[in-house]
Amino acid sequence: MSRVVFVLVPGVHLLDLSGPAQVFDTARDLGQPYELTYVAERELVPSAQGLTLNARTRWPATGPDDLVVVPGWRSSPPHDGPEPGPHALERLCAHHAAGGTVAGVCAGALALGRAGLLDGRRCTTHHELQDELAARHPRATVVRDVLFTADERVVTSAGIASGIDLALHLLAVRHGPALAARVARNMVVFARRNGHEPQAGVMLRHRSHPDDVVHRVQDLIDARFAEPLSLTYLALTAQVSERTLTRLFTRATGGLTPLRYQQALRLERAEHLIGQGSTVEAAAREVGFDDARMLRRLRARAL
Repeated sequence: MSRVVFVLVPGVHLLDLSGPAQVFDTARDLGQPYELTYVAERELVPSAQGLTLNARTRWPATGPDDLVVVPGWRSSPPHDGPEPGPHALERLCAHHAAGGTVAGVCAGALALGRAGLLDGRRCTTHHELQDELAARHPRATVVRDVLFTADERVVTSAGIASGIDLALHLLAVRHGPALAARVARNMVVFARRNGHEPQAGVMLRHRSHPDDVVHRVQDLIDARFAEPLSLTYLALTAQVSERTLTRLFTRATGGLTPLRYQQALRLERAEHLIGQGSTVEAAAREVGFDDARMLRRLRARAL
């Protein structure tokens, strides 16, 4: 079982917290063994929106497969309000040092900075806090006008609704795009915003449409992108003709055929594997290509 620990401070923004929490809770409903835990310095935590939350004051044990998330809080100039205390910062550092992933939503990036986790890394936060983040942590690279960044198991997002984008990205990296697609569909967040960040993913970039036939076919391709999937088989599954499926799919995804969509998923997964140290040949086999020549052609085309 993987644990997701949310670190709460007084004035926490509900959507900074509830968006990512809903993503992982939905993944749990779909069969992934996630346990959600909420910690704070005091048991009662007032939110920025007036709702008081209950949290535990003792941190659970965490391992490399666990995630620690710091949701944002109400922070107005001069931004001298409550922030996570020394114990929480120590736990953030220790968790990351042990191989775990840490995430900051909105002002949560300030906490990661205070813990020393942003030095030499790319990060982002809400646009109203970006100047302050850059001033506080000059060794960090603050990326502006993006929804989220991920750099060596340190993930930050612009905040508010973008915490959902961050959490779906983490699901896609951990479990593949098919689960992230199912969670997004369950949460009715097809109209995804993705900026220019490559972490947004092929699946997320082409889910911003209401066509249920195309969503069903995408669900199938997302789950089995490494397998041969003929247009005939996809059309039979969708109970439409091949010509109709191609027309609907191309219109919904902005010009992609089902085959091109599958190739894009394979390429994205292969690039991730190569980035983790896999050879081109091994990555090609892993994502379903008979040999590496097609993968090399697709990579060259993308460049």
